[in-house]
Amino acid sequence: MTIALYARRKEWPLEGVTIRLQHSRIHATDCAECDTREVMLDRIESEIALSGPLSEAQRARLLEIAERCPVHRTLTSEVSIRTRLVSA
Repeated sequence: MTIALYARRKEWPLEGVTIRLQHSRIHATDCAECDTREVMLDRIESEIALSGPLSEAQRARLLEIAERCPVHRTLTSEVSIRTRLVSA
């Protein structure tokens, strides 16, 4: 959604966006770029397909925008989950 909104605002010829995600669990020792040394890590691999007559510069900029979207930022930041019981 962030990619499409940005392209629309710039009036770029983006015709469609397809994003495929794949989730896996890996050993921390298998992740050279990771800071944590927990036993297992969640890894999400993302593939973005942009359709439309976009220039390479536009495609590169849209990839940058994708990495700044709120969902991407949430997934790459430290997450704290607090769970509590409530009355029904």
